[in-house]
Amino acid sequence: MNLRNIAIIAHVDHGKTTLVDELLKQSGSFRENQRVAERVMDSNDLEKERGITILAKATSVEWKGVRVNIVDTPGHADFGGEVERILSMVDGAIVLVDSSEGPMPQTKFVVGKALKVGLRPIVAINKIDRPDGRHEEVINEVFDLFANLDATDEQLDFPILYGSGRDGWMNVNPEGPKDQGLAPLLDLVLEHVPAPKVEEGPFRMIGTLLEANPFLGRIITGRVASGSIKPNQSVKVLSQDGKTVETGRISKILAFRGIERQPIEEAQAGDIVAIAGLSKGTVADTFCDPSVTDAMQAQPIDPPTVTMSFIVNDSPLAGTEGDKVTSRVIRDRLFKEAEGNVALKIEEAEGKDSFYVSGRGELQLAVLIETMRREGFELAVSRPRVVMHKDENGTTMEPIEEVVIDVDEEHSGVVVQKMSERKAEMTELRPSGGNRVRLKFLAPTRGLIGYQSELLTDTRGTAIMNRLFHDYQPYKGEISGRTNGVLLSNQAGEAVAYAMFNLEDRGPMIIEPGEKVYAGMIIGIHTRDNDLEVNVLKGKQLTNIRSAGKDEAVRLTPPIRMTLDRALSWIQDDELMEVTPKSIRLRKIYLDANDRKRFDKAKIQA
Repeated sequence: MNLRNIAIIAHVDHGKTTLVDELLKQSGSFRENQRVAERVMDSNDLEKERGITILAKATSVEWKGVRVNIVDTPGHADFGGEVERILSMVDGAIVLVDSSEGPMPQTKFVVGKALKVGLRPIVAINKIDRPDGRHEEVINEVFDLFANLDATDEQLDFPILYGSGRDGWMNVNPEGPKDQGLAPLLDLVLEHVPAPKVEEGPFRMIGTLLEANPFLGRIITGRVASGSIKPNQSVKVLSQDGKTVETGRISKILAFRGIERQPIEEAQAGDIVAIAGLSKGTVADTFCDPSVTDAMQAQPIDPPTVTMSFIVNDSPLAGTEGDKVTSRVIRDRLFKEAEGNVALKIEEAEGKDSFYVSGRGELQLAVLIETMRREGFELAVSRPRVVMHKDENGTTMEPIEEVVIDVDEEHSGVVVQKMSERKAEMTELRPSGGNRVRLKFLAPTRGLIGYQSELLTDTRGTAIMNRLFHDYQPYKGEISGRTNGVLLSNQAGEAVAYAMFNLEDRGPMIIEPGEKVYAGMIIGIHTRDNDLEVNVLKGKQLTNIRSAGKDEAVRLTPPIRMTLDRALSWIQDDELMEVTPKSIRLRKIYLDANDRKRFDKAKIQA
């Protein structure tokens, strides 16, 4: 059967997953009466809640006798480890661009990777029906982007389609007609994307995606580079340096047919399939016939830029809300995650009770923490730190990101001021239509940790920020952190509304009345720059004149709720976030006040 392998690449929220839904519907992958969830491809809970694609997924449609394998890729640079490997599986790419926003930093990130591996893209301008659409300018911006990314003449001669993924149509003309649905897009894929290049020789395949299945064990997805494979066939696994990892038999071969994976009797070179039956082979390993001796070269992965400590929870409330608390289960879970996610790096600390987890950005690490707490884990995590390195002259280098902020004109002043405080350098300011401006900066990753929530507050929720790793540059100097101190509980117990009411002039609270607290736990934000220990357990003293029933109800100001993302960026170096399946608490590393004083004294002397 004829084959085509394509990836759909785009910036976050430009409509990739919705377009794949429509392609599946129109190519007959669903029955007319079949109930299908919206955004079928975003299958895990976090993807549905955050509205982003975290894990790459494959599907396939049949069109005019040709099977088209489609890979839906993540748009966030934090999940770029996924993107780089996927592009080595496909022969073409559809670059989806919003008709109003145009190409964004993450579009640039993924397109740059696609052009580097030699793909010839098809450009689809999506959301053409937007009232603020400006498709002609967007086409020019796409062309400029390709040129800046050193595209070849062949890659610059890209075909263009216009349409709306949500309404299910694409056409060479922005005005339509719309009655052909997505047929023009599928026809163009068959015409423009080459059939997979097949090498001669026995079976070989590079592992691209890894997942654990309760029934089949480890499942490795990849593209068969040469030869063919059948169930029960012997294979061996070679690591990148050519060493044999394991030998075994394939128990099952699964191919993507619509949204389901079906077992097949034979996989041919060029097809994207998943194989089961091996216990050690992982991403970037070569799965091959026992006669093969050389490993295939996998795509290099960009280095991690942010690191955090994952620590065994030792607070007084440890083990009361989660059932996975020991260092052994946390260690096993982190190493299992690193196996399938090559952009993550896990190292054990000397104390064995903590682990250094490094990744591409805070979002990637926040998603890992959220996934773990939903699985019943309890742990404490430190503030994210940036991974620095020294160049050959001994200069400290730090990661710099390209930041694009779209914001209403009236708020642009405060954005420029806050970014300059974070040692950012403005490279562009231009109007982007509708009284909005687009600001571009080069900013140290250090300064951007935690800026997202502050930006939304400063701009009343109207700003959109996009970030992309740019390069390493010499250290930019100190960046001022949080200016407020914290309010700490000095005892363990349950917070009392009356005590909280009396503390309101000291600063806003971050806990509710009745919440369990312990000594050293952060319960509020101090209005001054120092930390203050307070008593939130003190109830009202009752006399025989005034009974408890007559006491008027206390009216409390609603607390500031700390979400996982916000808390991660808000805590300081001497604080931790305690994460359990039910709660997110903030605390000092040293719960005892005397230990904190000793630590501060040692820091000053150092």
